[in-house]
Parts: sequence; structure tokens; C-alpha cells
Amino acid sequence: MKNKLLFVVLGTVVLAVCHPGAFAQSSINFLKQVKPILELNCVACHNAKHAFENGELSLATKAEALKGGEKGDDLVPGDAGKSLIYKYTILEADHKKLMPPKDKGGPLRKEETEILRQWIDQGADWPETVTLATVKKIDFVRDIQPILEKGGPLSEQSIADLQLWLDQGAVWPKEAKFGVGQDKELMIATRIREKIIEASKEHSEAEMKKYKETIPGTPATFPPVTFNLMPIRSGEFLMGSPNSEANRKADEGPQHKVKLDPFWMGECEVTWDQYELFMYGDDRKADEKDTYTSNSADAVTRPTKAYVEMSFGMGKRGYPAISMTQHAANKFCQWLSARTGHFYRLPTEAEWEYACRAGTTTAYSFGKDPSKLDTFAWYFGNSTLKMTNTTGTISTGNPKYQKVGTKAPNAWGLHDMHGNVAEWCLDGYDANFYKQFENSVAENPWNKATKPYPHVVRGGAWDEDHGKPADLRSAARFFSTPDWKQQDPQLPKSIWFLTDAQFLGFRVVRPLKVPSPEEMKNYWNSGVENE
Repeated sequence: MKNKLLFVVLGTVVLAVCHPGAFAQSSINFLKQVKPILELNCVACHNAKHAFENGELSLATKAEALKGGEKGDDLVPGDAGKSLIYKYTILEADHKKLMPPKDKGGPLRKEETEILRQWIDQGADWPETVTLATVKKIDFVRDIQPILEKGGPLSEQSIADLQLWLDQGAVWPKEAKFGVGQDKELMIATRIREKIIEASKEHSEAEMKKYKETIPGTPATFPPVTFNLMPIRSGEFLMGSPNSEANRKADEGPQHKVKLDPFWMGECEVTWDQYELFMYGDDRKADEKDTYTSNSADAVTRPTKAYVEMSFGMGKRGYPAISMTQHAANKFCQWLSARTGHFYRLPTEAEWEYACRAGTTTAYSFGKDPSKLDTFAWYFGNSTLKMTNTTGTISTGNPKYQKVGTKAPNAWGLHDMHGNVAEWCLDGYDANFYKQFENSVAENPWNKATKPYPHVVRGGAWDEDHGKPADLRSAARFFSTPDWKQQDPQLPKSIWFLTDAQFLGFRVVRPLKVPSPEEMKNYWNSGVENE
């Protein structure tokens, strides 16, 4: 039965192609022709809830559309030429006022704008009782092509997407490359890269400055979710620790020269404010529901629901996100890239140490004296709340992570590089990886993982096992183990969460040079899923 649907789908497409005149009607039907266009392309942003953010304009009801917005009359029955709802849809593809914009599925097809024009010129009939709602806009490459390439049996979700696609006109882009066994991850990376190239403004190291990134498409959050990125200049440094450094471990050597290209790095560790937008996605409660503002981001797989509260009661707003697998951190970076139009990934181990040292050669970015840690880091020695009474200073409660950015930054403006939560790096861990560079200069080194464990972790943390002063040194290395999800009761165990790694988080980097789609795919899929 399910396989027959494929033939029905293809047959419907053929009929639509062979009879293009089916779209042309003398009298436009609002419910069948206009309502789908507005719900798919306009209402996600232009509704009563988000009108303030989008020119005071709501298109959810006829009354709201007739009211118009701050830029003029949106709907003028009988005159499409004066109606912004039509005028903004026929602008040039690169016009800044084009609606919907490119990153939200625009521009509309010619037959869609023609339907809007005819409908308005015919009086804009719109039943008073009809209220529009956001509908998922099907993207052929993301949603339909994988179904047609794979064939049956079809899942319920696949059937629902096929039905939506048919309802939305069964659009089959001419440029879609169709073939069995195509690399889906590469296809997604290619689409995201197109958006990144289009949005890129900085093309040289001299143009790199600190900037604030805002994650778009995040309704019900005020103020918007933002984070700062610091420019890290290209350069050469000595990676690892010297034999003379106190508490040095064998895997920190031999010291070797590393040369790196420029990049931006997150000023702070990724917080729950940012990470939960990725975690919850379309499963968010109704007042925070995703409005399908980025087709590419919607194509990125999101975490499954966690079986426990993942902050473990230590705090959410402004606190670092924790306990995610490296695979989950990589997928967050991919999702963030699709959302923002900037390429983000985890830092390589070399990039992390270079940024942490900030031009220093000492054990810490502030020198070699661990007694100064209280100024720069949260670690086991100070991560418990302390109170002073008449008998002196006492500790209250259990040690825990703290809000990001509350300790002094290093010389390059980066907070919490020492302590708070340990941080994922892109590399697979190899105790002997440095040896190959002992007599040479390593340029942008990355030890790509080939197995589930171990991956590199840097920076030390707030807890007893990773929060000793020696663990916070710039060259100190840690690595992941299966024990980090030991208490996970699921079989198979989650590829998204590490219930026993409450000390672990990450931060993002953005290289100045935008990599190829193949490189993007490798970066975002370096964490082995079957951990």
C-alpha cells in the first residue's frame, strides 16, 4: 500500500507538469489558492505574536492584514499595485525588501505571485472566520528527494511529508540532482555553505573584529539569544608543555611548533540559552514553537528527548550547557551555521591551546602561579558557594558550575578557558600525536577521529576529578571514555547525552576561510554517532 503512494505521487507530478493551466483560474479561491501561500510563506513571521519584530504587521486574519503595518497598506482590496503583500513579493531576488527573503524560502514562484495579484484585484475575498496558522513548508531536496531515492516501505512521517508536498504544488526544482545513494550530509552541507557564502562580509584578516551573533528564528525569547565572538589572529606558537613544567604529563609533549590560520572563537562557553534552542526544536512548548525560519537548519538532526533534566539543578540562564556528546556538539555547530549564515565548528586541539595561551608560554595564560586562579577560573577550589559569618568563611552546598564570563578573561578576551566546564575539541585523542611534528612545523593540525573513543577535552572544570589546579593548565589534556554515559539506562545508549559528564561543555570557532562542502561535512560529522 505504501509503495503505491510513490506511483500516485509521481503520477500527480506528471499531471501537474503536463497541465500547467490547472493553476490558472478566472476566479481565485482564497481557501484553496491564497491561504496555502500565506501560511507557507508569510504567517510564520507576520502574526500577532511577532508583529512587533516584523514591522507591526500581522497576516493571521483579514482584519489584521487590512490594518497594515508601519511601512504602509499591506492589503488594499481591488488594487494589488498598492498592496505591499503583493508588491514586496515581486521585487528582484537580491532586493533587501523581498518577501519572503531568500533565507526563509523566497522568492515566490511566478504562479504564486500571480495568484496573489488576481486575488487582490478581484477584491481580496477572505472569510472573516478564517484565521491563518504556520504550516511547515516542504523543501524538495531536504524532505522529498531522500524518500524517492530510498523508496518503500514508507514511514508515517514520510507519508505526511509527501502529502504536504502534493498539497503545496509538488514543486520539483530543475536543479535537483536525483540519484539513488546520494550523500545526504554532503547535500545539506552544500546548501548551508551557499547561505554562508552569500552572507559572508569579512574576506581578510584585517577585517576581523569582535562581533555579536544573534540566533534568528528564536521566538518567545526576549532579549534575543546572542553571544560574542573574539577575533584570533593567525600565528605560530609552541604547543605542549616543557619538561620543566610542574605536574606535566607525558602526553603534553614533545613541544612542537604549530602554525594556524585566523579564526573567531566564542568569548564564553556555549550556554543553555543557546543550546536548548537546538535541543528542543519543534518539540518546544507551544509559545516557543519553531516557525520554520531556516529550511537548512530544519534539516539538521536534533537531539532526542533527554530522560533526565540535563543541568542537574545547577542552573540554566547564563550557565554553560553540559553533558552532550561530541556528536551532539558537532550537530549544534551545523545547526547554528544554518541558522546564522556563519560557518561554526568545534575548535581543533591546536586552536584551543593557541587561544587559551593568548601569546603566553607559561603554565596558565596569566603566568605560572596557581594561586592566581581565583581571579581567572572556576575550579574545585572555589566552585562551592562561600559565605562569611562571625566565625569566618564557610562553604555551603555542593560544588557546581558557574555563570559564564564572571571571571577575568585572558589577554585575548576569552573567559573560562581555565575551568568552569571542560571543553570538547574536534580531535580524536592520541597520546603520541605530537611526536610526528617534533622536527617540523604543523600547519592547522587536526587528528580526525576514526573510532567512537577517545576524543580530546581541554581546560579543566569545576568538579573534583577535573578541577585541580594542575588540570587547568593550558597544555593539560583529557579524553572521553564510555564511562561518561555509564548511568544511561537506554539501550542502545544515547548518541546525544553523557549523563556522567556533568563537567563537560564546549565553545565554538568560526574560521575566516569558509571551507568546502566536503570539509564542512567532515567537521560536522567527526563525532562517531554510535558511541
